[in-house]
Amino acid sequence: MDHDPASALPPALAVHVDDFAEHLTLQSNRSAHTVRAYTSDVRSFLQHLAAGNPDARVSDIDLGTLRAWLSRQVASGAARSTVARRTSSVRTFTTWLVRSGRAEHDPGTRLASAGARRTLPTVLHAEQAAEVMEAAESGAREEHPVALRDRVIVELLYATGIRVGELCGLDLDDVDAERRVVRVLGKGNKERTVPYGLPAADALERWVAVGRPALATATSGPALLLGKRGGRIGQRQVRTVVHEAAGAVPGVPDLAPHGLRHTAATHLLEGGADLRVVQEVLGHSSLATTQLYTHVSVARLRAVHEQAHPRA
Repeated sequence: MDHDPASALPPALAVHVDDFAEHLTLQSNRSAHTVRAYTSDVRSFLQHLAAGNPDARVSDIDLGTLRAWLSRQVASGAARSTVARRTSSVRTFTTWLVRSGRAEHDPGTRLASAGARRTLPTVLHAEQAAEVMEAAESGAREEHPVALRDRVIVELLYATGIRVGELCGLDLDDVDAERRVVRVLGKGNKERTVPYGLPAADALERWVAVGRPALATATSGPALLLGKRGGRIGQRQVRTVVHEAAGAVPGVPDLAPHGLRHTAATHLLEGGADLRVVQEVLGHSSLATTQLYTHVSVARLRAVHEQAHPRA
């Protein structure tokens, strides 16, 4: 693995970074983005360790050194979310050191930091979501290939609640039109099956029959959604499509794909879906993540309370 010479580490420390990256990739099935972020964080920490002691080994890592490194991140103006991620990175690293026999003690278990503030993305009311879908459908009535594709994008994101990366990664054979489900490869290469409704089914049928053949080239491969030049669509293009779809409806706030995902989850809950069902749809490994990711309207809570509580 190539590194910036300016960030060179002593060989006794550098070898652990490369081995850690291999562990994250091959054994933990972390995404390339996560591997890059975690190894960058660990490299930064080990540079801090080596600056204080050029002969340092990973067995010299202690709680004080970890805290001092994080304090420098805060002092340099790093965002709360960045500090939280870097804390997670070094915790994962110190745990791996112990499990792989490279260190006897894990000081990372005692490392605490303020977690990232979780802010809820924009959520559309049901009427607003319907208007955005209607705008996308009306734009596709002339069956222009790009308009047909854009309708599929907003319909599928809202119908399934899948992540933008998962949407871009869909292939033609991931769609089961008969059962109206899509097979999604999520984080950690975990596969799940997510249903979609009739409007999304109609959008998919028209796209596959009319829109996609008009954009497809010899290099399109099996990608379900294509860009204007025939390649697999990128996440940036999808974000632009969603922003423009929301912007076409007066009064609808600016929206990103994540907002449609959160809107889908919220509307499922408000419609009476069990939290664990929403967890499965969203592809969360932990129910706690789903609880933080979604919120239930006050009206929904009041309705349930009035129905269930004997003194409501």
